[in-house]
Parts: sequence; C-alpha cells; structure tokens
Amino acid sequence: MARVHGCLESFMGRAVAAVETIQCHHNYTEQMSGDLMTRWKRPKGRSGHVWLSRKGAIDASAGKPGLIPGSMGTRSYVVAGKGNPLSLNSSPHGAGREYSRSAARREFSLAQLEAAMTGIEWRRTDAFLDEIPAAYKDVDVVMADAGDLVEVRHTLRQIVNVKGD
Repeated sequence: MARVHGCLESFMGRAVAAVETIQCHHNYTEQMSGDLMTRWKRPKGRSGHVWLSRKGAIDASAGKPGLIPGSMGTRSYVVAGKGNPLSLNSSPHGAGREYSRSAARREFSLAQLEAAMTGIEWRRTDAFLDEIPAAYKDVDVVMADAGDLVEVRHTLRQIVNVKGD
C-alpha cells in the first residue's frame, strides 16, 4: 500500500495525503475470548480462549473497516462491519469463485478476458485467464446477502489491475 501511495505521489508530482488506509486480510486464524464466544459451546473442561478461523471471511466487528473485492474486472466495496454475533463478526471477503481455476482455463478464452476487461488497464496475458470476471460469483449478489454483516461505505470502480504472473 505504501508503494502504491509513493507511485501516486510520483505520478502527481506532489505530496498526496493518505486520508484512510484499510488493512484487511482474510483466510486466517486468531485467538478469541469474551462475549463473542460465550454463545458457542467449548469442549468439556475447556474455558477461556478459543481459536477462530476465518476462511473466505474478514473481521466485520462493529465499525471495523474492511474491503470486499469483486473480480479483477468488477466493483469492490469499502465496508464497515456491523458486528453480527451470529456470524462471529465475520463477512465474506470477496465474490467467491463460480469456476475453479482449472475449469475457468478450460471454459474461457483470452478474447473473452480482453472483452471483460474493456476500459480497465491490465497486463494482457493468458496467465490471468483463471481470474476472468465470469469465473466469479456476482459481487452485487454477495453484497446483498451480506447486508446484515456489513455496511457499504464506498463502491470502487476498477480502473487498473496489477497482478503478478
């Protein structure tokens, strides 16, 4: 994030204030305790801390900022968590795949990827074929389903995609 900020300042030829940054990761495990865990049964004889794994999810604790991306060619969302205890303060971390990586490579062509990325700057290579937007679920449907988990603060439109290959 700091490198992108530095590149933006270099491109603009002046200092650019970083008003807000969001550090948001997914697919991780953390130790939990307290009120959030009281509704869930612990193994007999165990108390105190438990380990919570968020696979395909972000921490959506009340007020916590997060980022829920679509695919490399669709919208992404800046959100604030609603702290829904039934979800263990979690929300989806993105659109989620409709096709596996190998199935997407079989199903879609480079021409389809190029058409899907119209108006977005990206490195044209078939190395990204498994990331074609059609390989993912509709992020707008995912966001509607997550309405009890997060509040949308901003909707981001994709203009450039930077991905290593």
